[in-house]
Amino acid sequence: MRNLIFSSASGLALVALLSLSGCNRAKSDSKESTNASASTSKEDAAKSPCEQLTAKLCKEAGETTPTCTNAKSTFALLSDKTCTAAVADFASTQSKLKERAKDCDKLIETLCAGVGPESQSCGLVKEKTKTFPPEQCTQMLTQTAEIIASLQAEEAKNKPLDADKQKLIAATGAPAFGPETATVTLVEFSDFECPYCSKAADVTSQLKAKYGDRVRFVFRQFPLSFHKNAQGAAEASMAAHAQGKFWEFHDLMFKNQRALTAEALEGYAKQLGLNVAQFKKDLESHKYAEHVKSDIELGTQVAVGGTPTLFINGARISNPTDFGLVSQEIDKALGS
Repeated sequence: MRNLIFSSASGLALVALLSLSGCNRAKSDSKESTNASASTSKEDAAKSPCEQLTAKLCKEAGETTPTCTNAKSTFALLSDKTCTAAVADFASTQSKLKERAKDCDKLIETLCAGVGPESQSCGLVKEKTKTFPPEQCTQMLTQTAEIIASLQAEEAKNKPLDADKQKLIAATGAPAFGPETATVTLVEFSDFECPYCSKAADVTSQLKAKYGDRVRFVFRQFPLSFHKNAQGAAEASMAAHAQGKFWEFHDLMFKNQRALTAEALEGYAKQLGLNVAQFKKDLESHKYAEHVKSDIELGTQVAVGGTPTLFINGARISNPTDFGLVSQEIDKALGS
């Protein structure tokens, strides 16, 4: 049920941005809006009665609603005489639509009161609820406590980390590049078997080339349980880190995500000139399992639910696989 309301933090941010953008346009384009209305009226007059009826109903019910979708196919089968009569008596239809929409209006009111009318979640609720059939709103009204709790959890998750948690996830001990005194610190939680993390790794390489010592980048392990080789790969990366070859090993594994067995990892160690005997010993003894476990616990504390998850100075980034977006956020933090 809660997936009908939101999908992710990037969804929340996107809806908020869309809402702001739409509001700004409406405020600044009043003359254009008036002209557009006049133009629309002329277009409506040129439509057939059934097209006019469909347009009126969709405008009232919402273009993306099932009511509008059904009307488009159903009204096309009616006679012009029937549609003309329906257009003339549209006030009655309009009244019925408003009555049916009461539960959706109540749902929006209840959820927004629970999460705050100015919150990103409220904006998303308003946007998504417009697409719901009335029956769905009626059902969801019986589950508002659960939905509000989920939305509040999303709101809390997407707030910037406090200073203590920022310090905690950026602490020394994990693989990193860039000075600890850098103005901007990036912390990524990643899984070597996750395909999206491979894309994020490409972004990391681009960031290293662009920013050099102006930023600090910290890599945290977050192997997911359903990736059978992710835990072993995480431990192997730390074994390579102990020999000063983390980033080289990191790059090799992300380029060969389908080959992360113990035998393949040993091959990468040979390829990079590591002390293979020590590397094998570290893997067989699970020397770095506690480090990986500690990173996972850190991730859990800051609500990491999937990979890759990236923080820039404690702010969660919506899409770590988008170099342009990440670079833009870094530039903001640098004051560029």
